[in-house]
Amino acid sequence: MNKRIDLGHIAPDFSLPCIDGKNYSLSDFAANPLLLVIFSCNHCPYVQAYEERIKKLQNDFLKDGLQIVAINGNDAEKYAEDSFEEMKKRAAEKKFNFIYLRDESQETAKAFGAVFTPELFFFNAERKLIYTGKIDDNWREPEKVQTKYLQNAIEEYLRGEEISVPETYAIGCTIKWKAD
Repeated sequence: MNKRIDLGHIAPDFSLPCIDGKNYSLSDFAANPLLLVIFSCNHCPYVQAYEERIKKLQNDFLKDGLQIVAINGNDAEKYAEDSFEEMKKRAAEKKFNFIYLRDESQETAKAFGAVFTPELFFFNAERKLIYTGKIDDNWREPEKVQTKYLQNAIEEYLRGEEISVPETYAIGCTIKWKAD
């Protein structure tokens, strides 16, 4: 298992296919001053619980140049619901407003040191990691959230402040690795 990238680390590059038929790499988001990479999937109940909140974040911070990129690296052989075709279906059904990429080789997940779905990596314009971990403190009940870690980090960064909680412990399903 690779170690998760540290705060201040530059985002690892990638080149991955998207459900929209294009391939995306880090440079495709150069015009976006804020980049949020979320390791995600279709079948995890934690991810499913956060989908509406992720869409809301994309909408709320679009004007600030935020681009959210979700990456699914799960083993689709063992978890058919995480296949590229199923990703397309889920994105259409749930009206995803963010980029959804497939990491078939799992190399991108390994490069980031991602372990969970969802697990967040929030980068500034220089693509330095400035927040990592989870979205908020209540995955199950959005109405009972006390602390919005990711939203706070984005807002503090936009105000030019130091991020008060730059790292939290991601919770969710583990990434489903292929047998080596």
